[in-house]
Amino acid sequence: MVIPYLYAFSSVVIISVISLIGVSTLSLRAERLRGVLFVFVALAVGALLGDAFFHLLPEAFEYTQNMAVTSFLVLIGLLAFFWLEKLLHWHHGHHGDISEIEHEDGKVKPLGKLILFSDGLHNFLDGLIIGASYLISIEVGIATAIAVVLHEIPQEIGDFGVLLHAGYSKHKAVFYNFIFALTAVAGVLVLILAGESAKHLIPWIIPFAAGAFIYIATADLVPELHKQRGSNTALEFVAIFFGVGAMYLLLFLE
Repeated sequence: MVIPYLYAFSSVVIISVISLIGVSTLSLRAERLRGVLFVFVALAVGALLGDAFFHLLPEAFEYTQNMAVTSFLVLIGLLAFFWLEKLLHWHHGHHGDISEIEHEDGKVKPLGKLILFSDGLHNFLDGLIIGASYLISIEVGIATAIAVVLHEIPQEIGDFGVLLHAGYSKHKAVFYNFIFALTAVAGVLVLILAGESAKHLIPWIIPFAAGAFIYIATADLVPELHKQRGSNTALEFVAIFFGVGAMYLLLFLE
């Protein structure tokens, strides 16, 4: 029983390191980086929507086999993140963090915190699923981990870009992205501590996460793309379809 957990821990650590992919942009000049931020944001839109519609929702319906309950949980995810964003906007207006770099209105946008929270939830779920897969067999666990790795690459690039767009410095965006990526390790820990009962949480978390991703992509990121002046609409579409396409191709690996 120890060997599957060792495999699971190794996998989630490797996946967490992928969040450091943003380091590759640290050498770029600020002006050039701002010029391609809209591509990262568009990539995140595609990755979030593709993940929700191609992976999370089908998995949710398969787990629950109750369309009404699953649909209700998706709506709960949407409304919960609407409420969370309202709360973050209120906090943002009353307790701005002056230590962050100034961005448009002089403060970090609440969107950055929302992305970090949702990414932490997603990675936690990944940790649960990877751990459960290794409990089935080493082969199934490895296949699942590879699928998650390929899934994380476009999403982490997109998330890093969104954090920069929200007003975080490059170094802080890399650091926070990595910290919240480590929630995948927490997911494996919960599975170990809770044993078989932890797997019963997955049917509830998956549709909630799907609703959260749909809300963030459509209510937060798409409006951000509309605000960009001088951005290339065709390139935005290409980036969105690339993110969606990457999520679709992963279906053939599951």
